[in-house]
Parts: sequence; C-alpha cells; structure tokens
Amino acid sequence: MFTMDPISDRGDFFMETDWLRRRQSICPRKVAVIDQDGHTHSYEELNLQVNKTANWLLRQGVGKGSRIAVLSTNHVAHLLLLFAAARIGAIFLPLNFRLSQAELKGIVDDGAPNVFIYHGQYSEAAHDLATGRFGTKVYKLQEFLWQLDSVSGDYPALTPVDAEEPWQLLYTGGTTGIPKGALLPHRMVTWNAINTVTGWGLEPDDVTIVFSPFFHTGGLNVLATPLLYIGGTVILREKYDAAEALNLIQRYRATVIFMVPTMYQLLSEQKGFDEADFSNIRFMITGGAPCPAPLIKRFSGKGIMFKQGFGLTEAGPNCFLMPDHQVSEFTGSVGMPMIHTRVTIRDENDHTLGPGGIGEIVLEGPHIFSGYWRRPEATANTLKDGKVYTGDLGYFDDNGLFYVVDRKKDMFISGGENVYPVEVEAAIHSHSAVLEAAVTGISDPKWGEVGKAFVVLKPGHSLTANELLGYLKGQLAKYKVPKEVEFRTELPKNAAGKVLKRQLRGE
Repeated sequence: MFTMDPISDRGDFFMETDWLRRRQSICPRKVAVIDQDGHTHSYEELNLQVNKTANWLLRQGVGKGSRIAVLSTNHVAHLLLLFAAARIGAIFLPLNFRLSQAELKGIVDDGAPNVFIYHGQYSEAAHDLATGRFGTKVYKLQEFLWQLDSVSGDYPALTPVDAEEPWQLLYTGGTTGIPKGALLPHRMVTWNAINTVTGWGLEPDDVTIVFSPFFHTGGLNVLATPLLYIGGTVILREKYDAAEALNLIQRYRATVIFMVPTMYQLLSEQKGFDEADFSNIRFMITGGAPCPAPLIKRFSGKGIMFKQGFGLTEAGPNCFLMPDHQVSEFTGSVGMPMIHTRVTIRDENDHTLGPGGIGEIVLEGPHIFSGYWRRPEATANTLKDGKVYTGDLGYFDDNGLFYVVDRKKDMFISGGENVYPVEVEAAIHSHSAVLEAAVTGISDPKWGEVGKAFVVLKPGHSLTANELLGYLKGQLAKYKVPKEVEFRTELPKNAAGKVLKRQLRGE
C-alpha cells in the first residue's frame, strides 16, 4: 500500500538518501557534470570530490541539521556541497546573489548558517553578512576547493540519514514580498526525481544545460537533480546569455531543456535561431510563469516538442506531465498529474470541484515539503492535512487535463465578474507588436476594480493605447478589456522570471 511517510530504516521501506554513492557504482565513468569552466566530471570523480567535501565539512563542525550557505553563480561547488550535505545530514542553503544586501541580510539572519561559502565577486557582501554572526565560519569558494586537496576521499562512516530530514532550504522568491525558507526533505527531492523520470521519460543518455540559478528550485530540481538521480549529464552555466545558449544547445547536443518564458523569448530573437539545429532535442519545457501562445508556436514551428509545466518550491517542482501525443492538441494545458501526485480543485469553502470548476489547485503526494523554516503560521496556511494549497487557480477538463488560470491573489472582480489577468495577458500577447504584458486590477468608483495593462513592445514596433484597446475589444468580453494601458521598457521580475505584480500595483 502506498504510504505518505516513506522513512528509511524504520520498517516501512528503505529509501536511499545518498544517490550519488549508488550511481557511481552503477556508471562510474559516465559523464555526470560538465562544469562552468568546461571541465568534465565522471560520476566516480564527482563522488570522490563529494567524499572530500563531506569530510571537510565535518572538520568545520558541520553535522546533522547544520546549514551550509553558498553565495555564488552556478558552480560545481554547489553540487559538491549539495551531495555532501546529503551524506552527513546537513542542510544546503543556496543564496540569491541577485538580491540587495538588505534582502540577503534578512535571509542570512533567518537561516543562520554554520558555514558560509562565497564566490570572490561577492567578498564584501559575504563578510558583511556572515562574519562574526552565529559563529558562522566564512570561506571563499576557491579557498574551500583548494583545501579539498588535503582532505581524505574516504566515505564518511556516519549514522544513516533519515528520509524525512531536511536536505535543501530554499527561500521562495515568490511575488508576495518577504521570502520564506521552504524545507525540502530527502523524501521530497527523491520523489520529485522519481516523478520526473517516470512522468517525463528521462533517460540516462539525456543531457541538459542548467541556465536557471541554483538558488531557485528551477535550477536545482526541475532537471538537475532528477538527471543526476538517473545517471544523465548536467552542464552548468554561470549565467544565462541567449546567444551563448543557442550555441551550447547545439554544441553539446542537449536533449532536454528547461527555461522560463523570458529565456525562451530571448533565445528565439537570436540571429541564427531559424537555422539552428535542434534535432537532438527530445523536448523543451517551460514553467515559472505563463508562456505566451506565439512563443510556443515559434518553437513548435521548428519541430520541437514544447511543453508547459507547473509546480512550486513547496511541491515538486514537477507536478504535471503532458503526454507527447496531446501536446499540439491541448496547447495551454499543463497536462495531467504525475503518477505519484494527487490534484484536486477546491472552492473557497474547501469543497472539491468537478470538471470545468475554477478553484484553488491543491497538491498531495510524497513530493511535498515539510514546512517553512521557523514559520509555523505560514506553514499552517499552506500545508493542511498533508496537502499543499498552492494559491493558484485552475480547473480540469473532461479529459483530465489541467489548466492554470491565475494566482488567487491576482484575480480581481469587475462589476461582479471574475477577471483572470492571465487570460487578458494572453490576448494582449497575441498582438504582433507586443513582447511582454502584465495586467493588474486597480480601484474604480463605478465597477469596484478594472484592469490596467503594462506592456513592453517588440523592438522597432509602435502601438498606441487606443489601438491596443481596440484590438482587445475583438478578443475579449467588454468587462475584461483593461481601462488603462501603460507602456514600459521592461517589467519587474524575480529570479524565476515571474512578473512582480506587487511592484506594478505599487505595494
């Protein structure tokens, strides 16, 4: 019988929390990682370096429950520390290098790391954040790597790590303000890998390039950890450059790619995109934000299996699968639940809705998080009866396929009618002059709330507010058409590529 409590060594059943040790025994010479400098690391070599890292951490007094903070762009050191943390029961805490000093301070104060490792370019920030605080030991990333040369490569003999012990502490970038630290136990990350491998059909020969930052679950857990679980190859990039990405996807013959819509948009605008050879790509998948239909069409037009995913730091992040034979027929759907995922749609009274009913998406399964670090109230609001209440609105159709409508807090009511900004944004994106768009509700004395559109035009295109509104009147019901349009050169986004609507609303 399926259990929601897969604990290792407790009599329920065994769950391996140290995948890398097992994987290097199965395929020691297989390429596991090509790092940010282009160096190749086999599973055997990576495992040896993880042993050294684990022993180095033990020397620093790091043990079960200790937090290991990393402030750096994507680097192989992230993976060494991630899997070393798994080996000794510590918690991996990647920090968002894009945040301001004040924002980082709040996270570091909350996470209280025992060890703080930073890339040289963040020296000033790192010392200000960690020196003399909590007894934290602070090391430059290169210094940490040098010290590994003098550390034993023997496997550390320790008490087995329990599957419910936390492995990752990821601070949600979200769109709601102050980040919360989501605790991801071994059980969750492992089941996300199982779901991803079985649902998306990942194979040991698959190759991915990680363009998303490791401080975000999209960088760590969409493809990187699932591929290392199954024995695939992960290529690291320090940052995203669209021109470089176009070249690397072809050079390394990548087979599976995840990026947020903004990254795909930039990729599609590169010179040489139409001629690029993507014949090795089995599928591309996007998530983190709604993907405009014209962008999906741009990639599908190259014969690419282009899918939309849905998930969140607190549950997965890979929660749905779209069968290949339904991709072109059901554009806009995120598909059906993963094999080990249960999804319900619930109304404001927590009643389960049937096909077509719009309500909150609620996720259940072994791939959900343990709760928020030191935030019992926030945990209680999100994690109820072993289910994650996502705050996203959606519905499913008669085929059992799910659609994400909008964030619950972004929906507004105009003249008694529900307006879902994502639907309005999709209509705006269909205009040939529009590059990006976001819609929010604003106060109105007559209708209560009306829509305001924030629009970024494609380079070299012109469009007036009246022209756009006239176009939308032929696309949408009258109450859905925004009453105001503001043109901008760019929209504010978080690290996951999600538009920060609270900033647009002036919150």
